[in-house]
Amino acid sequence: MKLRCVLDGGRYYEGPRWHAGRLWFVDCMARTLLSLSPSGACEQHAKVDDDTPCGLGVLPDGTLIVLTMFRKRLLAFRDGALSLYAELSGIAKGTIDDMIVDDLGRAYVGDLGFDLPPPPDRGAVGRILLVMPDGAARVVAEGLRFPNGIAVSADHGRLVVAEMDGGCLADYAIDPNGDLKLRGRFGSMKSPDGICLDGDGAVWVAAFEEDAFIRLDAEGRELQRIEVPGRRALACALGGPERKTLFCLSAATSYEELRQRKSSARIDAVDVEVAGAGYP
Repeated sequence: MKLRCVLDGGRYYEGPRWHAGRLWFVDCMARTLLSLSPSGACEQHAKVDDDTPCGLGVLPDGTLIVLTMFRKRLLAFRDGALSLYAELSGIAKGTIDDMIVDDLGRAYVGDLGFDLPPPPDRGAVGRILLVMPDGAARVVAEGLRFPNGIAVSADHGRLVVAEMDGGCLADYAIDPNGDLKLRGRFGSMKSPDGICLDGDGAVWVAAFEEDAFIRLDAEGRELQRIEVPGRRALACALGGPERKTLFCLSAATSYEELRQRKSSARIDAVDVEVAGAGYP
């Protein structure tokens, strides 16, 4: 599978979401909300002056929600400006990271359980927070080892979250009220980051330390692998008119370079056979 570069020259791209015919994402280090047209034209929509943006989601009315990591907020992007949507500092135990919003308006947010940079003895302290459309927030999962990318199935019955420290994916059943029940863990990869689901129930995983995007079935068997040698795989999303374009976000960096804020980001795309399904 041959990748084609669709955008280069960023710093650290995250949170890709296909919405309204464009790929939306953030540049964490530049603190910007961006989108990319099918022709490859990139537009900056907003800047977060006081925090680091990361996860993205889309409400049923089309409003984008931007997660900011250290002040633990969700911001709504409306009419060209960002405003407070939810304040999570009272419930989050640590830095918040990735997020997904389903078409019922429910936001699932990863709470690391510790503040970045990660302590060496952090353990399985991560959680998932659920923010309801009325703003009420509660904990719906605990015992995760650095929860990262989150995806929800189209029928709202399944949630998958990447455990970056655990090297696997955690699989949850979603109750009608939004609560989560752990069904098990599957897959084995080094430092899974962003994820997305396709119509076969398979998961595309950005494996940060493997410099690759990996497609796994529900039993954890590897089905496909797209390598990006020398680049860390950060996140992925299925988009395009038929949701058969896999957008692969990567960066030339390392853990040490990230601590020094050194990184060069890129987005590549490749056509796949199975269309995306669910959120993102």
